[in-house]
Amino acid sequence: MVDRKRIALAIALCGLLGLPLATPAASATATGWPGLFDTKTRATELASEPYRKIRSICLAIAIDPAWQTLVPIAKLSATEGYGSDQSAEDFSWAVMVLSGRVLAGDQQARTLLEGLLLAWAKAGAFTETEEVHDAYYALKRQLLPLAVAYSILQQDLDPQQAAELRGWIGGLVVKIDHVFDGDVDRNNHRILADSVLAVWGAIVGDHQMMDKGLARFDTVLAETRPDGTLELEARRGARALWYQRQTLSSLTVLAEVGRGQGIDLYDRETKDKQSYAALLGALINGITSPVLVAVYAAENHIPGPEKDYRKLELGFLDTRGHGRHYMAWTEAAALSGRGLAFDRLRSLFDRRIRAERPLIDEFIGGNSTCFWGQP
Repeated sequence: MVDRKRIALAIALCGLLGLPLATPAASATATGWPGLFDTKTRATELASEPYRKIRSICLAIAIDPAWQTLVPIAKLSATEGYGSDQSAEDFSWAVMVLSGRVLAGDQQARTLLEGLLLAWAKAGAFTETEEVHDAYYALKRQLLPLAVAYSILQQDLDPQQAAELRGWIGGLVVKIDHVFDGDVDRNNHRILADSVLAVWGAIVGDHQMMDKGLARFDTVLAETRPDGTLELEARRGARALWYQRQTLSSLTVLAEVGRGQGIDLYDRETKDKQSYAALLGALINGITSPVLVAVYAAENHIPGPEKDYRKLELGFLDTRGHGRHYMAWTEAAALSGRGLAFDRLRSLFDRRIRAERPLIDEFIGGNSTCFWGQP
């Protein structure tokens, strides 16, 4: 992996010497990568003896023979009430599990993943998705795992296969870059979309797309309140912390893409001292002392299943019934930041989250333990 201390030192020296820092439009540096993480270096690490335990975690979830018969889904649709279309949940789970296994050197998983993605690409899966925000939200959740899967496979794909997958995934990425003229253009829906744009733009070398995605990081910091919360997420009643956490997951994706381009977004700070650390601190404060959340959660705007804003939903701290773990982003964030908020995150990770590995989630692109986990 990239030496993060060396990058931080280089950034500091640039500042002292008055040298320009890398911009989002710059190509990946010699020590960087185009995408969410350095797939080649990570595969090499996982094949080494020090990472034997992490490799075994990548392979911990068995291949399900039923994945070979998954039928492509032409469209995702709007749903009644709270929530989004989950008809493609089995597909995304297969993609995430197989991607991790491929990274760990499983050739059977590689063959199955290539075949699965090409079959869905040929069928034009998801291309007829309804143009409404909750259907597009379900599509956005599919795209990070697909982009990461492509980045892992691409080196060994023949040119025709690569072009076919790029055309399919790329078309879907363009589709979700859509404005609905409402709160979903500013809240976690949009942040998720921009995380997709950043990852895919970096993978395919579309710097304009990547830049547009990365720009959301500064937008979110500018909208962060003095207590580290976000207006549109803090009002969500029992799920106020749920959506704070979800925002941090997407910001982590942006920060990791930026890191691959030589940009330290984890350390980015506004003139009002708002930062990733401020958002992180607000989440951990709320987990530690839920009473702090009540003052803003009381608005109870679209709260989710639990209508009592005082009964905070903290289920994201444990693996969900469908195998996902919504704190999967902490594998990356716990390695990267400096200061009290990150120290507290590392403590939380060691106490509550590490034992839940492998940490797999669409919002971070798949099996984050395989991507960043340390022995």
